[in-house]
Amino acid sequence: MEKIHIQSHGCSNNFHEGEVMAGLLEEAGYKITKDPYEAEIIILNLCTVKGDHQAIKTLKETTKQYTAKIIAAGCILESTKKVLREYNPSLSLLNTHNINNIAKIVEAVIEGDVIESLEKNKIVKINLPKIRINPIINIVPVGNGCTSACTYCSVKLIKGYMQSYSVEQIVEEVKRSIQEGAKEIYLTGQDTGAYGIDWKKENVKTERAEEKEQLKQITQIPPQAAELPELLEALTKIPGEFMIRVGMTSPNHVYRHLDRLIAVYHHPKIYKFLHIPVQSGSNKVLQDMKRPYTVEQYKECIAKFKKAFPDITIATDIIVGFPEETEEEFEETIKLLEETQTDAINMSRFSKRPGTLAAKMKQVPTNIVKERSKRLKVVEQKIISARNALWNGWAGTVLVDEYGKNKTMIGRNYAYKQVLLKGKYNLGETVDVTIEETGTYDLRAFKKEQLTSQEENAQLIQIRT
Repeated sequence: MEKIHIQSHGCSNNFHEGEVMAGLLEEAGYKITKDPYEAEIIILNLCTVKGDHQAIKTLKETTKQYTAKIIAAGCILESTKKVLREYNPSLSLLNTHNINNIAKIVEAVIEGDVIESLEKNKIVKINLPKIRINPIINIVPVGNGCTSACTYCSVKLIKGYMQSYSVEQIVEEVKRSIQEGAKEIYLTGQDTGAYGIDWKKENVKTERAEEKEQLKQITQIPPQAAELPELLEALTKIPGEFMIRVGMTSPNHVYRHLDRLIAVYHHPKIYKFLHIPVQSGSNKVLQDMKRPYTVEQYKECIAKFKKAFPDITIATDIIVGFPEETEEEFEETIKLLEETQTDAINMSRFSKRPGTLAAKMKQVPTNIVKERSKRLKVVEQKIISARNALWNGWAGTVLVDEYGKNKTMIGRNYAYKQVLLKGKYNLGETVDVTIEETGTYDLRAFKKEQLTSQEENAQLIQIRT
């Protein structure tokens, strides 16, 4: 029985696909191992959305450290394939559209073949065998692909046009995982808010010939095509004790669903958490990015959600140094963040991706991008520290959903706030806590001095990563 080791990197959707590959391989008779040293095959489930550098680093380290044959899977462009093969000529390749064939590919690689499976096939990636990394968390994609045409992003080039899964398929996936003990359902996708838009052709505009052809193939339209609010409503009706975390939703989709989303968010099974990536506080930059919303619409979404749920946790994303971004436009981003006061700010520096329009635009000098990133980091930490401090003294229930380091555990409250716990608990257990301290990135149900110096150092490392 050959042993297979799988490493997933990048977004939650990639981790879901890694779990599915593990399930399919186990069903085919292979043994999944956590130890890469004892594996005959190592599958690197890679992310290249923000650039090839991390994928290259991971491949180089794995090739050097282990003797196993390697399969690179995940989000792989044609240009990425060439770069990866430079570091490992015998590398086999499997893209995100072919994970259902992983058992056949592993069999061929074991027999000595070098495989390349990069065709764009439309497959449904839920209701498949699965080995969950965390037994109480089920990552559930609502579909595959994207409807946007952002000038900086390669997701659509890799994933293709949006293919929503039916409400019935998603409900079946969620029901089964709850019966197996899942307590947290993590809805994910390239843009969760785009769910169902592919069933309504009049909503879709595209200039790409490939996407026009895909649109023609959409023939099975449900009689009552659901979108995100209807999907959430259906999921809340599933019996059992569990919580739903809604994944990243672009501002334009939040805006068009605003009142309906707020209405369904009142259900106690839905975490009061919203990940709404604005990317820039400048309407000019948003236009250059081809982001189909305005700063004003984003602010309206934030204001209405905060009015409905004063304790809601809101996360946003910012790209620093987008091509042609001026100092004044960057200052607009800082002003927006200070005004909207979100609880998490995921900052990334602009990175050129092959085949995107932004790669051809005039780039902001690297030293300026670095300087702006440092300034934004200071603003970010000030804002989120202040937001966390508002929870000091809060008493309530958390769901224990992760193991921490050095005798700590991690729980989530109704607003999906990360709460560090000291003591022994079972995953999936609900615990009554009081927040005694707050940090930049978490809430603590204990005093900092209760940690030994060794535990404190380990905990700080965990927080940063």
